[in-house]
Amino acid sequence: MTETIAFIGLGNMGGGMAANQAKAGRKVRAFDLSEAAVARAVEAGCEAAGSVVEAVKDADIVITMLPAGPHVLKVYSEQIIGAAPSSALLLDCSTIDVDTARKVAGLAKDAGYAFADAPVSGGTMAADAGTLAFMVGCDEGDFA
Repeated sequence: MTETIAFIGLGNMGGGMAANQAKAGRKVRAFDLSEAAVARAVEAGCEAAGSVVEAVKDADIVITMLPAGPHVLKVYSEQIIGAAPSSALLLDCSTIDVDTARKVAGLAKDAGYAFADAPVSGGTMAADAGTLAFMVGCDEGDFA
């Protein structure tokens, strides 16, 4: 069975990351506020989603790569938590402040989700090449 990944945020980093998930044979349902970014993701093998809620509705994994903490908090609290299956692993790869990352993790855990704070390092070239370094904070059982 192919994993379904909802990928939210297809900018400089997220676009390459989503494309690499599609190249790895995963079903990637992608969303971004930029239609051009979504079009690039579709060209790379992803499926377009019309909204965050549509993207996450039956996802096994939800990956977010958003510009700043307020975006992450809003998307998780208003669109992901409660819309994604409770069995989904929620994975935020955005580089945001610690307080917001902890708040989002708490909201996710309180709602019964497995959550990983996983910012990346390596820049856009590494995102495109699939060679990013991830700094992951999560429960040990969720790491694998």
